[in-house]
Amino acid sequence: MSVRAIRGAITVDENTKEQIINKTKQLLVEIIQSNDVSNSDMVSIFFTVTNDITAAFPPVAARELGLANVPLMTAVEMEVPGSLPKCIRVMLHLNSDKSLDEIKHVYLGNAKKLRPDLAE
Repeated sequence: MSVRAIRGAITVDENTKEQIINKTKQLLVEIIQSNDVSNSDMVSIFFTVTNDITAAFPPVAARELGLANVPLMTAVEMEVPGSLPKCIRVMLHLNSDKSLDEIKHVYLGNAKKLRPDLAE
């Protein structure tokens, strides 16, 4: 078994607690379902947000989904001119027998622009 990472991102329309929590839940659920991940497989989840997201911490969504024992961390993305605004990014680390090619990365909302090659 190897440690793998699943990437994902989603955008919010407004910098509100409700939007941040709901959109983060949507992203996490899609990552978990698309990759058939169980809570016991998870090693950690690393979140980043753009500097225009300040109303809530995305890890609150993970806790509300029942991920009580998974270590969570949040950071602010670098501010790069022209970068995608109001974006929440996730890197979920897990123990898995899946190959790198079997991992499904998830990009939703305007975040599809970040990786059009992976967005469905």
